[in-house]
Amino acid sequence: MIEVTGLSKSFGKKEAAKDVTFRAEPGALTYLLGPNGAGKTTVLRMIAGLSRPSSGTISINGSRLRALPDVKREISFCLGAFVRNPNHTGRQHLRWQARLAGIDTADADRVLELVGLSDVAKRPTGKYSYGMLQRLGIATALLGDPRTIVLDEPANGLDVEGTLWLRDLLTGLANEGKCLLVASHSLSEVEINASWVIIMGQGRVLSNTSRDEIVAAGTEPRRLESAYLDITRNSVEYAGTGGAR
Repeated sequence: MIEVTGLSKSFGKKEAAKDVTFRAEPGALTYLLGPNGAGKTTVLRMIAGLSRPSSGTISINGSRLRALPDVKREISFCLGAFVRNPNHTGRQHLRWQARLAGIDTADADRVLELVGLSDVAKRPTGKYSYGMLQRLGIATALLGDPRTIVLDEPANGLDVEGTLWLRDLLTGLANEGKCLLVASHSLSEVEINASWVIIMGQGRVLSNTSRDEIVAAGTEPRRLESAYLDITRNSVEYAGTGGAR
């Protein structure tokens, strides 16, 4: 479980997060949505301990991150797909990550199979496609079978097959009782997968409700999209007219 209470973060005069409060529960797939600049990544970085909050608290499975006795088995993160040595193979990368976390390096083969990279495990990651790197980042987050998993835009770079695979993976992990917090811009996938939806705008939580409730608030033909646009209408920092005249 992730519990965020009154979380705020300022960079100089800019408030990137303002009194953010929400929970991500075990056995649920919680999505964090919002326009660019909404504060999603700032919040995820604070949960990961990469940025210190100006105020507020974060609890992971009932404890502060630094107080967890075995962090990697409690919570893991994939906040970007490109932190790797391009000369390392996929298997070498994962074994290196496992050693850093104190996890048996044999777990690398389990997660390679889970994300569909077993056949390219001996290929240097510098020759991986964007989608393959995304899968490798997810595999890194799955090392050690953590109870709580945080992913930032995991569907980026995935083709149709990869998107379907990711859908099955995330829902399967939630069904196993894992707690998943996922930042995304893919509203179609959120509408299919989500248990709970949190929407941010200009650093604040604008909506925090179940998937069914927010979808019911929208209109056809794309209910979640219409509800999302209504909620974030006054929180977009820039907008274009497109082809409108």
